[in-house]
Amino acid sequence: MLYSGRDLRKLIIPLVIEQVLSIAVGMADTIMVSAAGEAAVSGVSLVDTVNILLINVFSALATGGAVVAGHFLGKRKLEEARKAAWQIILFATLLALVISVVFFAAHDQLLHLMFGQIEDDVMRACKTYLMITTSSFVALAVYNSCAALFRAMNNAKVTMWVSLLMNLINVTGNAICIFGLRMGVEGVAIPTTVSRYVAAILIFALMFNPRKEINLCGQLTPRFHGGLIKKILYIAVPNGMENSMFQLGKILVISAVSTMGTASIAANAVANTLANWNCLPGIAINLSIVSVVSVCVGANEYGQARYYTRKLCTYAAVGIAGMSAILYVTAPLIVGVYNLGPEAAGLAEEVIRAHAVMAMLFWVLSFSLPNTLRAAGDVMLPMGISIASMWLFRVVAAYVFTYVFHLGLLAVWGAMFIDWIFRAVCYIVRYRGSRWEKYGQKS
Repeated sequence: MLYSGRDLRKLIIPLVIEQVLSIAVGMADTIMVSAAGEAAVSGVSLVDTVNILLINVFSALATGGAVVAGHFLGKRKLEEARKAAWQIILFATLLALVISVVFFAAHDQLLHLMFGQIEDDVMRACKTYLMITTSSFVALAVYNSCAALFRAMNNAKVTMWVSLLMNLINVTGNAICIFGLRMGVEGVAIPTTVSRYVAAILIFALMFNPRKEINLCGQLTPRFHGGLIKKILYIAVPNGMENSMFQLGKILVISAVSTMGTASIAANAVANTLANWNCLPGIAINLSIVSVVSVCVGANEYGQARYYTRKLCTYAAVGIAGMSAILYVTAPLIVGVYNLGPEAAGLAEEVIRAHAVMAMLFWVLSFSLPNTLRAAGDVMLPMGISIASMWLFRVVAAYVFTYVFHLGLLAVWGAMFIDWIFRAVCYIVRYRGSRWEKYGQKS
């Protein structure tokens, strides 16, 4: 077998810790930003919707590079894996530079196009936060690319420690700048940018360890390798489109929720935060599936690819079931921490419990299983299923439930659950067949 139980634990445990850090620090960030005033909170939250879209793009590129490098690792073509590693870093960096230049040059037009006529103080906060964080796009591209490559080498411990350092710098910087120096939006943006560059420089330097299977020793060249870039983009472009459309769909659904009143908006915000905790084990293991299955596919071991898919999906299902049980039982206690009104608290508890049950039943089949297909190079069908299901069920059904039938917040989440069920059925049918294996053989 390509991976022992110890190998899988070495990959999964650091990834789970990394996800815990990410969500916990995100919550701490939100609390600290609120001390800078309502305009700062609004500006940061609006611009972060754009930043998340770009992070999805860089993550998709990183996934494409990791899959290609993983295929070469499985074939034991280490020199080709190293070339692919440098090509993804080079391409992602260039793309980040182009995006940064566009944002710097046209930030006024972009902000007005995306957010329309918002209050002047909020717009000033948006501009400040956007201009500072735009300078960190290159760091994001480098960090995501290198982190994905370390996971492909089954070395998630490196990304965990680098992520820990990045988050500590971010939280400490926010505390100093906001509470100590009494800075506004700058006090949020500067630590974020600094932490990203520290993490990018550190993890990039670690890529030059000659003892690693994938390293950058002797690989630095300004030239693009057309064949490798084509392979990477074949995985990355559909994955990026899928992630970006998913984020856009979430934004559109939130706009429907905003018509339901303050109680529904507050309950939805709390439920979204707790939903991230509910799915945390699955999100971490999804990264493991991409790394493990891509190596199996490269080695032409499709029996092992299916074996590890079943094993990792089982781990994800057990983890999510455990989190679901905890959230279902403790929902009233957790919601009570947020000091919501009776109506909002009741709605939040209702949604959290519904999400806990549905996540336990369908989340893994909807979001973990398709990662095996992607790791084999079968990317177009999962993209089509994801985008079609998201628009048809998550967005259109949510709007119908809201504006035609005038149902409440739970119905909007119900539209999302229908989306999950449809995806699960489609992905099970695809996985049970053998067509996805042929994509791996072609690659």
